[in-house]
Amino acid sequence: QVQLVESGGGSVQAGGSLGLSCTASGYTYSRKCVGWFRQAPGKEREGVAVILTDDNSPYYADSVKGRFTISQDNAKNTVYLQMNSLKPEDTGMYYCAARPRALCGRMRDSEFVYWGQGTQVTVSS
Repeated sequence: QVQLVESGGGSVQAGGSLGLSCTASGYTYSRKCVGWFRQAPGKEREGVAVILTDDNSPYYADSVKGRFTISQDNAKNTVYLQMNSLKPEDTGMYYCAARPRALCGRMRDSEFVYWGQGTQVTVSS
């Protein structure tokens, strides 16, 4: 069975940093679009950052460009999200997700077929 397991969430003050990890198993990791979505209470799930596992091409939501960095390690089947200069509006449940490679950058959650259970990120003022 396909599994995506997240780790690294926690609570930080505004301006701080957190690093998230997502490890995939149960399917072929190569040639996939893998990355992160988030959801705050009362809001819709939104894309944060995704990456193509074969060529490392990253895509970011405008709200996190320059602050977050996505990377991946094919040998470990793992995707990372380094979050710097965190803001209170970054608070939410962060989910790892994956889909086939095509149209990765548009980050439409309905097109991602594999999901982790999420890890909470809380940023206080």
